[in-house]
Amino acid sequence: MTLLEEWRENAYGQGLDQGRQKKLWEEYFAKEKAVYETLLAAPDEEVRGTVGELAGRFDMSIPQMTGFLDGINDSLKNPNPIEEMTEETEVSLSFDKELLYKNMVAAKADWLYGLPQWEDIFDGEKRKELYQEQINSGTFRRTEVKIMPNDPCPCGSGKKYKKCHGRG
Repeated sequence: MTLLEEWRENAYGQGLDQGRQKKLWEEYFAKEKAVYETLLAAPDEEVRGTVGELAGRFDMSIPQMTGFLDGINDSLKNPNPIEEMTEETEVSLSFDKELLYKNMVAAKADWLYGLPQWEDIFDGEKRKELYQEQINSGTFRRTEVKIMPNDPCPCGSGKKYKKCHGRG
């Protein structure tokens, strides 16, 4: 099992009782916030290291660091090989500031995009502009789904498509 699979199983798996899952996420969010506070304090400084080294540096477990890397990966200048990472994989946390801010807004993570460190990176007007751009980009791309004759009819009748609305 890869680190990412292990993280996802621990964080989203079916075997967790609600109390344990709540505790896992509360602990994770507190550590995640601390990492972002550190990164945003020096946003142009590249933080590099192995997954294991970064976990130690930021007082996180390997699974927590893997979750963090999974969460920030879309905001990085050069995404990390998240799917096949090991503890020894060298990773970079060099992020695109605007993209990170927008991704935090998209995730509805107000505890992150509301961090005071952002005030030293973008003025209030710029933060407002980025926020609005992200909210306005919330349009959904609709892909046409091809209905096959033996699929259930989308009308909800319970019949196969070919026996219901698929009759030509």
